[in-house]
Amino acid sequence: MENADKIILDLCGGTGAWSKPYAEKGYRVINITLPDFDLTDETTVAWCIAAAPYGILFACPCDIWSNAGSRFWPSRTSDQVLYHASILVKGLRIIMSTRPVFWCLENPIGKMIKFMGKPAYSFHPYYFGDPYTKRSYLWGNFNIPKENKVKPVIINPVTNAGSASTKRETPISWLIGKNRKEKRAITPPGFANAFCRANP
Repeated sequence: MENADKIILDLCGGTGAWSKPYAEKGYRVINITLPDFDLTDETTVAWCIAAAPYGILFACPCDIWSNAGSRFWPSRTSDQVLYHASILVKGLRIIMSTRPVFWCLENPIGKMIKFMGKPAYSFHPYYFGDPYTKRSYLWGNFNIPKENKVKPVIINPVTNAGSASTKRETPISWLIGKNRKEKRAITPPGFANAFCRANP
């Protein structure tokens, strides 16, 4: 296949939602995520560098970075903070060591801006057709994807109900109820597809 020789590293890729469009187009996608790979492990870092990736997607875990988790900050131990900071540093080391054709670091609005500086781009999922809000920042060397905005649906996480103007079943009902945090952490498909089209 045309893209079979191009490696995409999906650092901390979780479900692989961000890299899925690349896999569908024949790229060799490697999801560097727990429990199979630990980005803080030097063996994993060395392997990633040796892979000489064509592109790198880096969805750094937001546990210590996101504003949404600020209320938990007083209970964080120094080991937890250092572990998550190490993930960011080692991911950036892989990027700087390999200098791929494109790379992108994603994280929700929060403390990372103090470390990484002004993001190259920020978006909500509704910018790309998925009708919900979640402000995310992107840093890196990449082409900004083409937007296709829709009207966002506001969900009340307490009542699991839409706003007064949306008293109908919405296409984002899966974002409410159990495991809401885990579901919202998954890269929205509209953005993933738009990013792939902009960064072939």
